[in-house]
Amino acid sequence: MTAHPRHVAPRPQVLFICGNNNHTTMMHAIAQQLPECDRWFTPYYSDDGGFLDILRRLGLLEFVALGHDFRGKCLRYLEAHGLALDLGGKRRRYDLVVTCSDLIVPSNIVGQPLVGVQEGMIDPKLFFAKVMQAMPWLKLPRWAAGTVCTGLSGVYDRYCVASEGYRQDFIDRGAPASRLRVTGLPNFDDFARHVQPGHWLEGCVLACTSDGRETLRLDNRKKFIQWAREIAAGRPLVFKFHPNERMSRAIAEVKRWAPEARCLTEGSGEALAANCAALVTEWSTLAYVGLALGKPTYSYRDLARHKSMLPLQHGHGARNIAAVCREVMTERRTDRIEHGDRSQRPRHAELP
Repeated sequence: MTAHPRHVAPRPQVLFICGNNNHTTMMHAIAQQLPECDRWFTPYYSDDGGFLDILRRLGLLEFVALGHDFRGKCLRYLEAHGLALDLGGKRRRYDLVVTCSDLIVPSNIVGQPLVGVQEGMIDPKLFFAKVMQAMPWLKLPRWAAGTVCTGLSGVYDRYCVASEGYRQDFIDRGAPASRLRVTGLPNFDDFARHVQPGHWLEGCVLACTSDGRETLRLDNRKKFIQWAREIAAGRPLVFKFHPNERMSRAIAEVKRWAPEARCLTEGSGEALAANCAALVTEWSTLAYVGLALGKPTYSYRDLARHKSMLPLQHGHGARNIAAVCREVMTERRTDRIEHGDRSQRPRHAELP
């Protein structure tokens, strides 16, 4: 009797859409939990030749993940870790796409199985978000309003969020409840691991700035610096600047209004926030580090509200998201078997 070769199912092909360092490291962590898949990576991207792509090429989007600087840093990270590259997801159709944000959903992944992952704190409703709410007939793009429109694309199978509090926040903003999964997030699910007894920041007040001016928000930096000095009340004061800021300007402002303070332009914000005596932030997600570790924490945000939205601290965010990815791939595989291949999914149509 002739033995027939055993059929081996092809390995699932998964594309991870990265972005800034937070996005990229989260995508990498999730990918590491899917060893049975062929994993491909790309910097954040928009449709070739579209409005955003033109702005990007002109260097007008350097303050967001589409910009040349963020793209270059992402590519260097992917190369340093030996990760497979598929720029703009052009090589093939994928069994799954995992994205760090659905504010932009390129047309070549619409219709493919898609899992979104919350990137961090969600912006409050600012000017453009309020305009979109008051005048929906203007049809402004989601990205114009900032991350407050995260989860509102309606083109994903699942969106993975930081906590039950954030799940309710997504629902309140209009995201479909049935597609949300509370998983925790890889970079925000174990702040305690950053605590280092004897760290040089013990006893210091850490003030973490945001990139408001770079992202077209109002930012009274003098007022923030003076507020941080008041909170420090004579204790050593350290400023950690957002990596997207224009550092020369930020340093000069601190030297002018708080000459005794130390300035940091690099390093892990989470590690610094976990080891200071008190934490002062503008809009930064780092406020969650202070809240999770019980530190005196100050922010422009409503911290009482954000305590109920604190990311789960279980250390299993990447593993949980990988499980959601497998769930989606299984569902879509079953769907293809039962109904044939479909490039579009009307049930995932654009939300208002």
